[in-house]
Amino acid sequence: MDIERRIELITREPIEEVVTLEELRQLLETKEHPVAYNGFEPSGLVHLGTGLLCAYKMRDLVEAGVKVKVLLATYHAWINNKLGGDLENIRLAAKHFIHAWVACGVPADKVEFIMADELYDDLDYWTKVLQVARELTITRARRTLEIAGRKEFEAKKVVDLIYTPMQVADIFHMRVDLCQLGMDQRKANMVAREVGPKLGYWKPVSLHHHLLLGLAPPPVWPLDKDKMQVALSDVKMSKSLPETCIFIYDSPEDIRKKIRKAFCPERETSYNPILEIAKYIVFRERDCLQVARSKKLGGGTLELHSYRELEEAYCRGEIHPLDLKNAVAEVLIEILEPVRRYFETNSEAKQSLEAVQRLQVTR
Repeated sequence: MDIERRIELITREPIEEVVTLEELRQLLETKEHPVAYNGFEPSGLVHLGTGLLCAYKMRDLVEAGVKVKVLLATYHAWINNKLGGDLENIRLAAKHFIHAWVACGVPADKVEFIMADELYDDLDYWTKVLQVARELTITRARRTLEIAGRKEFEAKKVVDLIYTPMQVADIFHMRVDLCQLGMDQRKANMVAREVGPKLGYWKPVSLHHHLLLGLAPPPVWPLDKDKMQVALSDVKMSKSLPETCIFIYDSPEDIRKKIRKAFCPERETSYNPILEIAKYIVFRERDCLQVARSKKLGGGTLELHSYRELEEAYCRGEIHPLDLKNAVAEVLIEILEPVRRYFETNSEAKQSLEAVQRLQVTR
């Protein structure tokens, strides 16, 4: 596979930012199988963002000849008081996450899943944590708390400020060339790029993917795009808000119900969670979306062969929000059918799902 095709795979959606494209090209020219990683706090059930979108990128990276490491960040979840700070429950959720990605098509034999609390048995890792911490001021550490889903003022304990040095140390301890994480993790990756050369390590290439919107409206609507920025942690799909997210194993009835209730402003394309599902999932899996239109808009079925076609038709008012919701819901149900079947027929996966469903998601 030539480098251009590899770059296309690595940077395709849902990737929003590459830091930097030139460095990525140079990496692929000098290293046949670079190492990429993504890290996840195991903290409950798996929604479309953590499940499908992240699985898509794992699959893209594998196809591009990249060695993929997935860090199940058990200690990070423990620090963040996920699942009540119970480390055994967090480990249980980590095993469930693995099943979720396999159900979404991730080749388990080509991806290395790493439990953080096992990786951290190595004293050398904690040396790296301290090295990174020595390069950070308290103010800078506070500013990076978005990576833990918190705001600056929410740092109440010393352990909150250790989170970023640990995440940056993960990169160098696992010898990562490509950091492939969500946009909300950008600040940690920028710290890694800044301190790596100072500490005798390297400057990792950073790939940041889009965070799928939750189904609820934003805190204020309409948004003043010039004056107001909504924090990613406030609007992204979250498992702790089950009515505003879609889990990968939701029943067809639940998917229809949640999407029907979802925020979907008429003719609005810039903040529309249903259009996002169409863009990042439906058109990833399908070449065409058929929308049966209500009689109010002339009836008949529109066939859209790209997301751009859909967005333009919606913006012109040619598609009613309810018609869009119905179309997206039915395709999503089809796409998730293999996932539901996996959790119904794989006894270990089914047990893991039932166990996680009994846990109390705290954040």
